[in-house]
Amino acid sequence: MTWAIFMQALGLVLDPYVLLVIFCSAIFGLFVGCIPGLTATMATALLVPITFFMPPVPAVAAIVTATAMAIFSGDIPGALLRIPGTPASAAYTDEAYRMTLKGQAEIALGAGLIFSAIGGLFGTVVMILFSPALAEVALKFSSFEYFWLVVLGLAGAVFIGNASVLKASVALLLGLLIACIGLENPAGHPRFTFGLNQLMSGVELIPMMVGMFAVSELLRYITNTDPAPIIATERVGNIFKGMGHLLMKYRWPLVRGSALGTVIGIQPGSGADMASWMSYAMSKKFSKEPEKFGTGHVEGIVESGAANNSSLAGAWIPAIVFGIPGDSITAIAIGVLYLKNMNPGPMIFVNNPENIYAIFLVFILANLLMVPLGWLTVRIATKILRVQRNLLMPSILLFCIVGSFAINNSVWGVVLILFFGVLAFFLEENGFPVAPAILGVVLGTMMEENFVTSLIKSDGDPGVFFTRPIAMWLAGFTILILFWPVLTWLWRKWRGVPAV
Repeated sequence: MTWAIFMQALGLVLDPYVLLVIFCSAIFGLFVGCIPGLTATMATALLVPITFFMPPVPAVAAIVTATAMAIFSGDIPGALLRIPGTPASAAYTDEAYRMTLKGQAEIALGAGLIFSAIGGLFGTVVMILFSPALAEVALKFSSFEYFWLVVLGLAGAVFIGNASVLKASVALLLGLLIACIGLENPAGHPRFTFGLNQLMSGVELIPMMVGMFAVSELLRYITNTDPAPIIATERVGNIFKGMGHLLMKYRWPLVRGSALGTVIGIQPGSGADMASWMSYAMSKKFSKEPEKFGTGHVEGIVESGAANNSSLAGAWIPAIVFGIPGDSITAIAIGVLYLKNMNPGPMIFVNNPENIYAIFLVFILANLLMVPLGWLTVRIATKILRVQRNLLMPSILLFCIVGSFAINNSVWGVVLILFFGVLAFFLEENGFPVAPAILGVVLGTMMEENFVTSLIKSDGDPGVFFTRPIAMWLAGFTILILFWPVLTWLWRKWRGVPAV
């Protein structure tokens, strides 16, 4: 990039109209992310009709800014009410909510804000410096490599939360079973639908997630005989206090989460959801304090929050260089790029260099703008802590019902949130975590599709999963993660070190 192109791109971004679009899109994204059931993808889709009337740079800037803000603001209802605003926030909702119960809401929200912004900036720098090279690597991934990536994510499910490995595994298998429901499988044969047409398309993630987190919490509040309030604080303090200490203490988890999020984002079809879950699992696995996870420990929020937003920038790498969407958001964005004559591909850096570098600058500006606007959103959102519980809880239930109905304008969404709310309530009352179950639903379909597709390609030979170069390394790393506790025990026994 020459200096002239950079100055031209900077001039495009600093145009008052573009700055106004970025600001309005940021407010819109923060609002959408705070409302459970309204995802970052929905925010992008709602903006598309408006972008028809915009020049190329503000049109793409609107999408970039809104999605970055929505991914972060999904953390806010998760921390305050145990209702994740977006699926990407679900991985560490329990962690953040338990911190709120301990009177540490400002730490949970501050970490989510600061580390999301840093993760987004990390992914943006990687996108600017290494887009062509990383996209080339991503194209070498096929169904064999994707299968191992998904298995790696599922392997981390047993390390999520503070439950026993057995109970976490049972919850994961339950999620995988739910993922089997419907017609959307490689055989195209309806499974576990019980003759209900509503189950032909499977169980939708949003109603299930809202039910398992929100409705189960409402049931717990109703059945709670303890006179103490469900939220142990009436006030949220300065969310920036102590962030410098956290940055120093968790600098390596921050780098690891940002890097993992970027890598996951590059893989087509992965997205922030998978990046968040895998990063949280890796955080607990390599933490020096794994026993604190699930009790309200900020380390999981640090790493997963960074992975969330870094994956957004990562997903744009194959989208820009080859026109291959990294997630559902970039799939929509590619359509906007074509509409604005910014056809994705290697030649975009030749034909539209000033526009593409203007988009890079928008990523930087959006993540910087996230800090002050995110702080303002947190200040407004925390007012709900002052509402009486007996008024707040029915209101939350009403919003959950309305949101679930609005997804498909169907009562079926309401039925799903109530069913999974009751199911999650009984699971948690008996010590079974719900997070692995949700992870199983998120990744189960992807695992099955890539497994069956790979076997078809190899004529039923499973050995190919271990002989392809990249797949071989991913398989080795996954197996290492799975058997790490056993290897550690054997090492200690061989060295004569007592178990801890």
